[in-house]
Amino acid sequence: MSDLHKEVSELERTSATAARLFDIRRIIGGLFVVYGVIVTIAGINPSEADLEKAQGVHINLWTGLAMLALGLFFLIWMKLRPVQVAEEAPTTPES
Repeated sequence: MSDLHKEVSELERTSATAARLFDIRRIIGGLFVVYGVIVTIAGINPSEADLEKAQGVHINLWTGLAMLALGLFFLIWMKLRPVQVAEEAPTTPES
């Protein structure tokens, strides 16, 4: 009986770890940070043609910084409010 209880508790821990690992905030935040870095780097030194197309606004720089801010928001949110896996009461087999 104790082996079964140990196995169930191990499965619960694995499930909680998987829930935290695949938290959608981690995926969205990570993608926004990666793309934000790429777009920010592209916007640091724009060509004259790019500035002319954007009517003098450093659009890649501002968009990249906004993407970085949003990605960091999601990652900080994930750290401050981690996923709470519901604790279910163990069930006993009916005899």
